[in-house]
Amino acid sequence: MKSRFKVISLLLIITVLGAMLSACNSGGGKVDVGIVLPTKDEPRWVQDEQRFKDALSSTKYSTDILFSQGSSAKEKENVQTLINKGIKVLIICPQDGDAAAAAVEEAKKEGITVIAYDRLITKTDAVDYYVTFDSKAVGAAQAQYLVDHIKGNGQPLYLYAGASSDNNAFLFFEGAWSVLQPKIADGTFKIANSSEAVALQGSQELSRDQLGKIIGQVTTNWDANEAKNKAQTHLTSASADLKGDVSILAPNDGTARSIADVFASDSAITSFIVTGQDAEKASIQYIIDGKQSMTVFKDVRTLVKDAINMAVSILDGNTPETTGEYDNGKKSVKAKQTNVISVDKDNVKKEIISSGYYKEDEFTGL
Repeated sequence: MKSRFKVISLLLIITVLGAMLSACNSGGGKVDVGIVLPTKDEPRWVQDEQRFKDALSSTKYSTDILFSQGSSAKEKENVQTLINKGIKVLIICPQDGDAAAAAVEEAKKEGITVIAYDRLITKTDAVDYYVTFDSKAVGAAQAQYLVDHIKGNGQPLYLYAGASSDNNAFLFFEGAWSVLQPKIADGTFKIANSSEAVALQGSQELSRDQLGKIIGQVTTNWDANEAKNKAQTHLTSASADLKGDVSILAPNDGTARSIADVFASDSAITSFIVTGQDAEKASIQYIIDGKQSMTVFKDVRTLVKDAINMAVSILDGNTPETTGEYDNGKKSVKAKQTNVISVDKDNVKKEIISSGYYKEDEFTGL
């Protein structure tokens, strides 16, 4: 009888403890803002993680930040995890703009407000807002730098782009093309590595399909090794008239450094101007050393603040501020745009160091 009583008592204790633990998990485990970032393998996104934490620490709201590690399947799993934690706002930078649609549609079914961060989620009406740098302005700034630093007529122009799966790659290239095309058409530049671009050089405005044809031919997939291999292939097959002084449209800093290293190793290249974006530490050092010409500085601190301010505004029951709209193929998404700055050797100290983005002792040669 006593042992039976002990068993019943023990079961009662376990049941009570289980209920208490469940109550703790359902209360303490609640998260207000869920954030999904593409990968921990790139410095940019790890820095963003900390900036998001810092930005939210001054608010009354909680967050959970998950990484998709380059997998759209993992991304969807992350979104489901955050939905289960009771989030009210989802901030997501998609690995693949199209593939992310299914994940955010699940969030939308639960009444969650979806904010696309840095990259637009496409072909779905389940996106409420978009926080972005003016992506066309990024490409235009890169192209303008090439135009401003050209050395002669008929200068070879090597084109490279981001990933075909990233809507931003299209916007960057569209912005760059709008500036470069008139100078290609009048013979200032001679396209060196894209037959698709040559075929379309008479058209300043390109359709999505036309942009896709060029990008498909010169994509780096945002991968430094792929950019290196592509640049090596292009230089190996390039004739003498496509060497000498050259201009290179590189889509971001990681690919810019790889491409720059390849062009620097070719004795037939007299000089080159190469673009970038993101103001990565390694590229700031490259700019100081004269190995990379410029980068488009997108102050991520501002972008993060814009995203958090938007989330807090929504959680507070207000309508967030927007400055533009982007067509995602299914709807026009209201957006908050952040300005960009061209940085080269002349203004790198002012824009990068004096602004507090990086510390001076992190670099040599300043």
